[in-house]
Amino acid sequence: MSKLFIYHANQCNPKKCTSLKMIRMNKAVLIKTPYKIPKNSIILNPYAEKALSPEDRSLVEKFGITALDCSWKEAEIMFRKFRFKNQRSLPFLIACNPINYGKPCMLSTIEAFIASLYITNFKEDALNLTSCFKWTETFIKVNYELLERYSNAKNSAEIIEIQNDYINYNLNNSKVRKCHSKKQ
Repeated sequence: MSKLFIYHANQCNPKKCTSLKMIRMNKAVLIKTPYKIPKNSIILNPYAEKALSPEDRSLVEKFGITALDCSWKEAEIMFRKFRFKNQRSLPFLIACNPINYGKPCMLSTIEAFIASLYITNFKEDALNLTSCFKWTETFIKVNYELLERYSNAKNSAEIIEIQNDYINYNLNNSKVRKCHSKKQ
């Protein structure tokens, strides 16, 4: 299993928190302070300039992936305060968690990890995470076409191209709203 790290700021309902359940199931390592975030891991940041892509596979393999489980406001402050090295945003995907079901780009922490692993071609690891919650299999089913296309992209620019083609096609067919990110 790939190394997964979670900085958890204790700002959510512990009964509904996907991060805490992943930690209890030994699927991720808890980080209690931002200073302990692994230096070279991929940091999932919705504001990052570069999208995660298969070209990040070696970083994931060597250093893992880190997610921040905190409020959006705190996340913005942390990303400004700490100059994390390998920040990546996730491309357009539809959430399937009970809180944000059907909403574009509103992924839970476990969905973000599943997507990250899938995109970087650690598909078996991504599928292993679906054992944590029943609805996570639905996340892969709903996003299967996009996840497959993203996992076959060459780089971040191609990820954004795939995302934008998908969004534009579906906007023209009134199926989805535009995602918050156009970044590469």
